[in-house]
Amino acid sequence: MSEISGESLCSLVQGFEAGTWPAANWKHEQHVMLAACYILDYPDALERLRTGIPAYNVSQGGKNTADSGYHETLTIFWYLILRKFLKGLSEMSRLESIHAAVREFAPKRDLFRDYYDFDVVKSTEARATWIPPTVGTPDILPPLPAPVKSTVPE
Repeated sequence: MSEISGESLCSLVQGFEAGTWPAANWKHEQHVMLAACYILDYPDALERLRTGIPAYNVSQGGKNTADSGYHETLTIFWYLILRKFLKGLSEMSRLESIHAAVREFAPKRDLFRDYYDFDVVKSTEARATWIPPTVGTPDILPPLPAPVKSTVPE
């Protein structure tokens, strides 16, 4: 895990949006970077993620099906985690905030497992619809939205 330059971060966002970012380089760390950029830059960050990720998957030859591709619950979970974290970094620059988010959450790819009492990754319901955490008090999450049906195109 390395700190990315502003120029490299711009390349990631542009490549993601154009569908040209190499799939081999689309790991959890890059998901965190992209989500942090969107949260810091756009009031409609969640909608951009909800439409951008499935489009990117298709651009790379993937499919968004009941058991692969876009995952609504994980997208919203990570959006909420990162949004809350980034709101606490108001003293940092945009790039410093993104670096802090990556340092904190890139090594915690499986953090969602602390919040769900079932295999959320394999759940077709959780893939299609937001399911709020089912375990403990999600004190690091802000107030949770009601369940919503995914808007992902097939």
